[in-house]
Amino acid sequence: VYDVTGAGDTVIAVLAAAVAAGSELPQAVALANIAAGIVVGKLGTAAVSAPELRRAVQQDQGSERGALTLEQLQVAIADARARGERVVFTNGCFDIIHAGHVAYLEQARKLGDRLVVAVNSDESVRRLKGKGRPINPAERRMAVLAGLEAVDWVVCFAQDTPRELLQILRPDILVKGGDYPGKEGVVGWEIVEEYGGEVRVLGFVDDVSTTAIVNRILEDNGG
Repeated sequence: VYDVTGAGDTVIAVLAAAVAAGSELPQAVALANIAAGIVVGKLGTAAVSAPELRRAVQQDQGSERGALTLEQLQVAIADARARGERVVFTNGCFDIIHAGHVAYLEQARKLGDRLVVAVNSDESVRRLKGKGRPINPAERRMAVLAGLEAVDWVVCFAQDTPRELLQILRPDILVKGGDYPGKEGVVGWEIVEEYGGEVRVLGFVDDVSTTAIVNRILEDNGG
């Protein structure tokens, strides 16, 4: 920190600009904090240029795509919304990723400009799926998902449902795959519709599931 002069003004200016551009308050605040960090690194009263802010955002994310922390994801989404991009969100355990998952994620990605995949933590998967799960730890599950062309960002969450994430990130479209009778079967649908977002249900392309794969492996090994 060289000089805190103008840091407060920078926060207010960037916050107002981000909100005016359509960013939600949490994302706008994260972006404003990054901008203030740039300003305090300069002597005297200084401004933040768009290229400076973009570079700082990308550095804070670690990369433009891939596995991010929640805070990094908030900034990435704010940047995407500033460009007028629509954010699609889906979630799941994704324990053993198969062809059905890949096809589903490709369909989800086509609904918008950016796809966020939220992955249940190991503890959450154990609570939901029982003893012996997950087969793959969260770090590996996230790495595989991040390597898929259709996926922009991957984030891990510890809760059993994505309700809290939906309230924070406020995606434009919430997508789930499965045999839901309607959108009302999707966890968090009411949260998304309350702020004007969309809820979509996509059918699974392949008749295959992670649970079926695990059971088949156990049977083949006498489990």
